[in-house]
Amino acid sequence: MSTSDRLLLLLHIGFAIFTLGPLTAATMSTPRYIRKGNVVVLRYLNRTTQIYGLATLGIFLFGLFLAKGDFSRVWLTASMTLFIVALVLLLIVERDQRKAAHLLEGAAKEAAAHATVPSRPADVPVEGEAAAAEGAEPGPPAEPARGQDAAAEPVSVVARSGEIAAVERGRIAVMSGVVALIWLVILVLMVWNG
Repeated sequence: MSTSDRLLLLLHIGFAIFTLGPLTAATMSTPRYIRKGNVVVLRYLNRTTQIYGLATLGIFLFGLFLAKGDFSRVWLTASMTLFIVALVLLLIVERDQRKAAHLLEGAAKEAAAHATVPSRPADVPVEGEAAAAEGAEPGPPAEPARGQDAAAEPVSVVARSGEIAAVERGRIAVMSGVVALIWLVILVLMVWNG
């Protein structure tokens, strides 16, 4: 093996180690944060998927250069085909991550628009203010009666987030699992035949 081949192999393995791990972790943890309704983390995971997904092309390119145009070996052709299938699935996962984040943001804006805080007239004092005005000790704030909401808050986005992007969450969970299995099959093919 020549020095240039060793360098290509080193780059191929290095890209595989440093891109596939974070990419797999980002895609497989996405359904949890969709369920929790955490849009900030979901946007971060989406960006991570975009960056590391693009970086995985380095694995493919360095592997292609290592093959030197010899595609007669079945395991090599199978590995490259599986890699392309994994990249297509990752594009679908990335699209679903963006769509889920958009749906959760829309639901949060809708919940914020429907949340109304009842205002009190300026001339009606709050309980503590009335007691302080009379010189008495203010007591603890009154609790709402049993079965009655304090401000009749709408259903929180977090409680409904499991319903909001359920299709995307399921599709991401399945496809990220399939992509992880594809990475393992490619690894077995490379180690077994390499």
